[in-house]
Order: sequence, then C-alpha cells, then structure tokens
Amino acid sequence: MTIKAQSAKLIADIKAMATEPFKLMEVCGSHTVAIAKSGIRELLPPNIRLVSGPGCPVCVTDNSDIDRFLSLAQQPGLIIATFGDMIRVPGTVTNLQNIRAGGADVRVVYSTLDALEIARQNPEKQVVFLGIGFETTIPTVAVSVEIAARENLSNYSVLAMHKLVPPVLEVLVMDPELGIDAFINPGHVCSVLGTEPFEFIAKQYGKPSVIAGFEPLDILQTIWMLLKQRTEGRSEVEIEYTRVVKTAGNPKAREYMDKYFTVVDARWRGIGVIPQSGLKLRPEYSQFDAEAKFTLPQPVETNIPGCQCGDILKGRLLPPDCALFGKACTPLQPIGPCMVSSEGSCAAFYRYRGRSYNA
Repeated sequence: MTIKAQSAKLIADIKAMATEPFKLMEVCGSHTVAIAKSGIRELLPPNIRLVSGPGCPVCVTDNSDIDRFLSLAQQPGLIIATFGDMIRVPGTVTNLQNIRAGGADVRVVYSTLDALEIARQNPEKQVVFLGIGFETTIPTVAVSVEIAARENLSNYSVLAMHKLVPPVLEVLVMDPELGIDAFINPGHVCSVLGTEPFEFIAKQYGKPSVIAGFEPLDILQTIWMLLKQRTEGRSEVEIEYTRVVKTAGNPKAREYMDKYFTVVDARWRGIGVIPQSGLKLRPEYSQFDAEAKFTLPQPVETNIPGCQCGDILKGRLLPPDCALFGKACTPLQPIGPCMVSSEGSCAAFYRYRGRSYNA
C-alpha cells in the first residue's frame, strides 16, 4: 500500500472513530512544525482539536532567565556560545543579536563540541555555553563537561537552563481548565527516557498517550492509536515510533545526565516554577558551572506586554488567538519567543498560515 493510500485509510478511520470531542496535545516542537507543514489539522474532523504544548525549549525559557544570560553576555572577557534560535529571543529590553551588534562576542554553534573548540582556541577568554534544551540534548552537554574536565579546559563553562518534560506534563494533565484528553509524546525525548517516566499519564490520570515519529504518516497513525485506546476504554503509553524508541530508552545517555547534573526547581514561561523540572551541574563540577563562576542578577519575573506565548505553550490558545499574531508580531519582528524559534508554535502557524485551523 502506498503512503498516500495509507494516509487516506487512516484519515477515513479517524473520522469514523471521532464520535465525540477529543483534545490532543503534542509536546514536541518538531511535531508542531510537522503538523502545520503537512496541513494535518485541516484533514481532521472538527471535533478533534490539536493543540501545541511546551515542546520548544527556547519558548519555555522564562523571561527572567533570558535577562540573566543577556546580562552575562555583556560582561567583559567572555565568549557566549549558543544555538542559533537563541540569538533573536527577546528579553525585557534587548536580545543577543543586539548585544552582539554592540560589540559582545556571541557565537552561534551547532553542538557543544563547537563550543569546546572555541575554548581551546581562546585560552585567555572564558567561554560560556548557553544550556537550553530537554532530555534529547542534555547528554551532549554532560559529555562536553566530561571532555572539559579531562582536558582541564578551565575556561569552559555551561549556564544550565535545561528543562525536563515529564514534570511539565503532569502540571498540564492536572489542570482541569485545559481539558486535555490525550498526549502525543515526544519521540526524541522518549528515545532517551523510554516509556517509564510517562506512564503516570495513563496510570494516575487515565489519559492515553502515544510516542510518535515525525513524518505525517507517523502523526496520523498516532492519532488513530489514541482514538483506538479511547474506543476500547484503555489508557496506556504506546510507541508508534518503534524504529527509534525502545521501552528502556537510552540508558547510557541517562547515565551521563545523572552523573553530571542534579534535579532542581525551574521556572517555565507562562507556567511558573515547577518543582524538580530543571537541571544544574552537580557541585563537584562547579568549576564548569557559569552560575557559580560569574555574577548573575537574581531572577525577576517580567512579562512581554500583549504576548500570549504562555497561554499558547499551555494549549489554552492557538497562535491566531493572540492579538499580536501576524500583525505586530512576525518572524521578522518577533515580540515573543514562540515566533522566534523555528520550533515555536507561532512561527509554524505563521509560516504555514495558508492552512486552515480547526480552532
């Protein structure tokens, strides 16, 4: 059977099973982009509502944390190494792009290995890697600390602003105002964590969840699997993305995370502080912890006037529901991080806004 025929059959089956309202949340930025790009929303019956969750690591970074790393970037003698999405993310006053234009040494890297190489080539300067991301990329940051320790690169450090996915999902599933019926779980994160950390969704809250791949056919198959669970009265964690995700995940990657990081409370944009939802370097690696090495301002809660990014990250709103969307806030002049990041909901909706949305 061709992919086109498989897709058509899945869509027909989904429409047949969608006998009552069903609200699904995808919690991965790559899923958000794939859904928007392929026009999956307009293929679904109107009583299936797809909403985007806090799956973009740039977007969920709180404004207070952004202000802290902007302050760090302006300190003399430092080189800031960051992934490209962070360059244009606005803080309260400015962003890294403007600070770089003013003379700060801010460099875009594609991996922590690039940041380590910058440290090797600039021994007279301190190099700080901005640690943004979920469980998918955290092990690579741990490896960079291991390499820095082995090579005695005392001029390398990490500003850890990492987030953990399972704790935020529990906050969302507990919120009765959101009314989420099922979750499309993140394939990349689950390739590291496996299924066990997500079992509470089904066992404690009775919500189906399926770990999905990133092709349109993966997502349609996942929606069908979620509907099938509901039709059969089941609530389980299932794996659609079997070609990558295993039940046990990646034990070696988790071992690296546990060795170099410890779990702490973390502030999420639009949600607030979630206990035990972030990571920081363990005390024995404090020589590579930018927060320990440099003076940073204390977090101050601030909001971007008019920006609804927080409600969009919680699935309370779709991007077009924000009054700024496509008007004052565009990819060329973003007001909030959901429009900046390539995985942000607003950026995905804007880029593929010719599609219709079953809001």
